[in-house]
Amino acid sequence: MKQTKPKLHLVVATVMFALTSMAYGKGSSDFSSFSDFEFSDFDSHILNADFDAKKLMSLEKRMHKFVADGETMGIATLLVSNGKVASYAQAGVRDIVKGEPITQDTIYRIYSMSKPITGVAMMMLYEQGEFSLSDPVSKFIPEFESLEVVKSYDKDGSFELEPLERQPTMQELMSHTAGFAYGFSGMDPANLEYRKQDVLGSSDLQSLVNKVASAPLMHKPGTKWEYSISVDLQGAIIERITGMTLSEYLDKKLFTPLGMTDTAFYVSPDKADRLADLFAYHPITQTLQRMPFSEPDYNLLGDISYSKETRGMESGGGGLVSTMADYARFCQMLINGGTLNGIRVITEESVKLMSTNILSAGQKVDIDGDLSSAQMDRLGFGLNVGIIMGAESNKSKYGNGSYYWGGAAGTWFWIDPVNNLFFIGMIQRFPKGPQSENPDFRGVSHEFVYDALVQ
Repeated sequence: MKQTKPKLHLVVATVMFALTSMAYGKGSSDFSSFSDFEFSDFDSHILNADFDAKKLMSLEKRMHKFVADGETMGIATLLVSNGKVASYAQAGVRDIVKGEPITQDTIYRIYSMSKPITGVAMMMLYEQGEFSLSDPVSKFIPEFESLEVVKSYDKDGSFELEPLERQPTMQELMSHTAGFAYGFSGMDPANLEYRKQDVLGSSDLQSLVNKVASAPLMHKPGTKWEYSISVDLQGAIIERITGMTLSEYLDKKLFTPLGMTDTAFYVSPDKADRLADLFAYHPITQTLQRMPFSEPDYNLLGDISYSKETRGMESGGGGLVSTMADYARFCQMLINGGTLNGIRVITEESVKLMSTNILSAGQKVDIDGDLSSAQMDRLGFGLNVGIIMGAESNKSKYGNGSYYWGGAAGTWFWIDPVNNLFFIGMIQRFPKGPQSENPDFRGVSHEFVYDALVQ
């Protein structure tokens, strides 16, 4: 059935409904029994002494303003401090046609916010001695034993490859320094080959491995930081080590123990009405519209309904959906040092290893989820998470050693161990053109959060 655009009067009515249904949630909720955490706890009104109550109200109003200004059709944000909810805000719609509002159990496509989750799964296997960080990736993916690297290439499409001097290591795979491409952009031979083979559209992780094995590396291992397919390759390694599918392993070892009941690679039929609409800027009109677009040629993402029947590979790098409460459980586990409700997922040492910068001075994080270029001067990278360190954290008020990431549809989070807080933002909006043309959701939330924090 052809998808039609919502009529103008319906859109206007829906937005007006969204503005009148904005919900404030302030106060704190005890996370001591977070596995039994109920959505109603977001609306607790007990004041949090760590924050100025009026400034928290300003934070929530500013998050709502993103909807009022038409910069996103729906938003939810959560601030947790010392294990208690300091602020929760929601505004707008999850279904613009039906006029259904954002709710506390709305399901979001978190895209690259899947990466830290896969990273924790890898750390579980690391603790069990299944691999060491110095192991070559080819120990687990022997298809990579004959990888080559791009030596040079010209604009006319000609290029030269050369053999690797050494294999990329597991540490390099987990820190985007192994040399792999991603295929999203770039006119180098590696990215061109990824797009030619539709690496990201692979039907399963074995198909992904086969395609990547036939393409060259962009860089020699260990020389540059390059956002890459590496976390999906980690998913393939998890499957080979455990003998389980990635979804089976995550569900058994992470989602079920943490009570993350709505986090998965697909949305079951009984939950489909809770999946938020996805919006993007139309390539011709440049207006923010609900996807899929009415013109099939402009729908390049494939299936966005996340039904089990239409999903391809289980992408540890960008394939999960989740809810605010589920991702909050994940963040609380990390800020607790790897444990939640008496259930230890990984050790405190593993959390520290993940969240410690391991890049050399010459390795620069040049793409980072959704931070602005001005914030990238002192960014580092650990194992599957970005790190905010040193002078940059002092400048921006993040606690030194805060770690973070974001998703392609605008979701964002950060964890600040120094101030014992984390923040999650959920939207479903692909950006318009360069970053400078988009609202800085993360930057604005950061400004209001730390302004409200009582020093």
